[in-house]
Order: sequence, then structure tokens, then C-alpha cells
Amino acid sequence: MSVNDQVSTRQDGGDAASAPGPSPWPALWAMVLGFFMILVDTTIVSVATPAIMEGLDTDVNGVVWVTSAYLLAYAVPLLITGRLGDRFGPKNLYLIGLAVFTAASLWCGLTDSIGGLIAARIVQGLGASMLTPQTMAVITRTFPAASRGQAMALWGATAGVAVLVGPILGGVLVDGPGWEWIFFVNVPVGLFGIALAARLVPKLETHAHTFDWLGVVLSAVGMFLLVFGVQEGETYDWGTINGFVSVPLLIGAGLVVIAAFLWWQRRNTSEPLLPLGLFGDRNFSLANVAITSIGFSITAMGFPLMLFAQVVLGLSPTRAALLLVPMAVVSILLAPVVGKLTDRMHPRQLVTFGIACTAASLFWLSRIMTPDVPTWQLLLPMTLMGVGSASMWAPLGATATRNLPIRLAGAGAGVYNTTRQVGAVLGSAAIAALMENRLTVHLLGMSSDGGALQRATGAMPPEVADGFAQAMAQALVLPAAVLVVGVIAALMFERPGHQV
Repeated sequence: MSVNDQVSTRQDGGDAASAPGPSPWPALWAMVLGFFMILVDTTIVSVATPAIMEGLDTDVNGVVWVTSAYLLAYAVPLLITGRLGDRFGPKNLYLIGLAVFTAASLWCGLTDSIGGLIAARIVQGLGASMLTPQTMAVITRTFPAASRGQAMALWGATAGVAVLVGPILGGVLVDGPGWEWIFFVNVPVGLFGIALAARLVPKLETHAHTFDWLGVVLSAVGMFLLVFGVQEGETYDWGTINGFVSVPLLIGAGLVVIAAFLWWQRRNTSEPLLPLGLFGDRNFSLANVAITSIGFSITAMGFPLMLFAQVVLGLSPTRAALLLVPMAVVSILLAPVVGKLTDRMHPRQLVTFGIACTAASLFWLSRIMTPDVPTWQLLLPMTLMGVGSASMWAPLGATATRNLPIRLAGAGAGVYNTTRQVGAVLGSAAIAALMENRLTVHLLGMSSDGGALQRATGAMPPEVADGFAQAMAQALVLPAAVLVVGVIAALMFERPGHQV
């Protein structure tokens, strides 16, 4: 009996695999490898920022766009790639996405210009957007709702650990063969992942869908205008970009287009890109709010923390990344425990605890980031962050998907991953603008393109180290504050059982 034969034809979020048969775990392990790789690439650039700036002769804003372009290309298509998984099968979309991502990784490593690197990262993001919803959709369609927490623990631990491992791996590669290898390393891993998924991931039943192309265009245009405006605002002093269009007008236009997108989704009587009916489930809606705040904060924290460690403390990329080891180790050790608790406890308790711990760790870091801080003091809040990471990813994912209708598994996974990536895109853009502003204030006008970050390839000169440290510490308060929104959303969760 195939895995698909076990999937219930019920249209609620109940047991999806009540009959005995082949275990869905091998397929999930195979897909997690690719999922892990693309999430590592979300954060791996942060630790290589100074090296890329020097190697490609660019400023920090250019390097931030290396991440922002990837995240934008990753986030925008997620709604439709989730639907494509339902239509053509999650296995097929996963394999295509992983192949595109692997090829683009080779391109990233071979490029010799910042423009070429950004273009390659856009293609990487498109590949990542194809495969990400498929992992979550497979969990929803092959694991019973009552025991989905342990599967989500693996998915959540993968997401949590990947954003921690990225900077560590990046540091080792930057200090060793060079920054290009943060991309080259994906090639053999990607090829192995393709072979593994082709063998282990089952073919699941497909569902016919029409595609809302107007919705695709509106969501893409709206997100681009909004993110570009936030990213470039500080660079142009929130005025006019090259005498063409004002930043506030750009941001306002983005919000208007996004509002038009939502209006069209409600009016579309055929099959909208964003099934607003999914948000009739309270926990699904709140989980999307919470994961947006997490995506924003986890992405945003990497830039000020890694720049502080390398520029102010004078640590090598590897030593700077090793500051994250306590976070990664604690997260890995606690993940199995949290997975079991996810199926037994009210989601409000675990998710609130996890997000609150992560927010507290970031506030803690912002208070102790000074030029003379002992390294061991930085490791304490990082350990607390590991506790928070382990406690929020798995229970939040399980809560979001517990009531998803089987016929909308791909769409629901696409929405959930889209909101996470939208948060990451905005986090990357907002932290760049805030760091630019804080550096201007504390370094008397020496902004990133004016010289402070342009020369940040080693230890910061003593006369400006204190100002630079204050700027990075103050920037870190932003992701901590955004997580408070996630805490509020988690406190409003209801006990699972309410159906869409």
C-alpha cells in the first residue's frame, strides 16, 4: 500500500494515516536535507558580510541585498508553489526546486561582481520557494494530526538549527577556502539530496487547481515596492531616489498594491491564490502572526551581532560564529523533548515560553554588547536563545497545520511559509536601515557607504569602537521588540480541535 493510499479523503485536519503501512519518516528525513540547506543559506551570508564587501568591492547595503534579494525571491512565489505542489505532486516540485537551488549555488560561487551575486541569489530563492512548502505539505498529508507534533519537531528543529548553523558554517568556510565556498558547499549536498528524495519520497495524490495569475502579480509587485522602500529609505535620507520617486511614496504604493491583492483574493470567485478561508481557523491565523515575527527577528539579529563580533571585538568569522554554538547545541538537545510535549500540552504554553525566551535573550545581548565585554558573558544569552528556539518552531508549526484540510495542505503550507519569509524579508530590510541610522548617529555621519562599514574587515579602531558597539546594540533591540508581537499572538491560542 502506498503512502498516498493511507491518506484519508476527509476534508478536515483529522488523522491522515489511520491504516498501518510504510512509515512516512524516511521521506521526511530525505526532504529535511534540502530544507535544511536552503535555510542555512538564509543566514550564512551574515557572517561573510565583511569578506564579501572586501572581495567584491561593495558596501554593506549591497551585501544586505544579497540576502534581501534571496529572501524576496523566496517569499513572493511561495503561495503559488504550494498550490503547484498540490497540482503536480510535492515530490516533483521538491526535486525541481532543489535542482534549481543547487545550480544557482554554483553560479553564486563563480560570480565576480555584486550584481552577479545578487542575480544568482534571486534564482536560488526561486528554487527554495519551490521546495519549502512541499516538506510541510507532506507532513500534513502523511502523519496523523494527533501525532504530528513529533514530525513537526523535526521540521521545526531543522528550521531552528539551520539559522544557527549557517553563520557557524559560514565562519569556517570564510576563514578557510574563502567566502565563495559558502555557496560551493551546496553543490555536493544538493546532488545527494536530489538522489535521496528521488528514492524515498512517495508520489502523493494530486488535486486540480486553477491559478490566480493576477494575484501572483499583485503580491509580487506589492512586496517588492514595500521591501525596496524600507531597504533604501535610510540610504536616500527617506527622500527621493535619484530624483525619480520618493521613498514614502514607494512604501505607500506597496501597501496600496498589497491591499488591492487582498481585495482581489476576497472577490475572486474561482480559486484565489491566498485562500482566505484558511484564516477562519483562529490558531492558523495566530500562528502566521507569530511566525512572521520570528522570521523577522531571526533574520535581523544576525547582521548586528556578527558585525559587532568581528568589527568591534576583532574576532575572526569562525570565532564570531562560534558564539552561536550554545544556541545550536541546546536547541538540538531539547528538540525531541519539545516534540513529545507538543502533542500533549496546550500550544499556548510552549510557544509563548519559546518566543519570550528568544526575545529576552536579544534584549539581554543588547545590554552587554560593549567593546570590553568578556566572551563568556555573550554565551549566556545565546544559551537562553537555544531554549527559546527549541520551544517555538515545532509547536508553532504543529499548531498551524493541525486543522488544515487535506485538499489545501499545499496552500496552507505555502501561506505559513510565505508569512515566515515575508517577516524575514522585512527583517533584513529594516535592520539594514536601522543600522545605517544608528551608525550615522554614533559615528558623527560616518555611514555605511561613507566608510565605517566599508572598512569593517578587521578590528574597529579604538576611537570609534564604542560608537559602533552602541549602534549594533541598539539595532538588536528591534528584533527583540518585534518578538513581543509573537508572544501576544501565542497567548491567544485556543486548545486544538476547532476546524476550518
